[in-house]
Amino acid sequence: MKRFYLIGFALLLGFDTLNLICFKLAGTHALPVEMNVAWLARVFSYPWIYGAVVGYLGAFVTWMSLLKHAPIGPAFAASHLEVVSVMLLSWWMFAEPVTPTQILGAVAIVAGIVCLAFAESGEDAHTDAVPARA
Repeated sequence: MKRFYLIGFALLLGFDTLNLICFKLAGTHALPVEMNVAWLARVFSYPWIYGAVVGYLGAFVTWMSLLKHAPIGPAFAASHLEVVSVMLLSWWMFAEPVTPTQILGAVAIVAGIVCLAFAESGEDAHTDAVPARA
């Protein structure tokens, strides 16, 4: 089951990150923003918008599959790990600045996920040791 979680959350992270990075690229290539048909045609002429749609749909299907099996607390927390991956990729790909506050927030997100994962695994070990009442 741990392999399922690792693969599932890695897929979720990948799809969410793809979605957000592709939206950024699509938006950048579609500038200036205009509310007309020509602008919409320009948006859909770049492959980035289709990457964003694939990322969104992939994340949705992956998330729904994970929710069938994963405990909701750690799953919900881990589903927000894309905040960290997108921050790092935005720094690398788009030369966007990363502030100490953002780094602290990323560390807090990762620490929270780790704490919830350990708490959940500790509860599983405790419930496995206690026999169920009839």
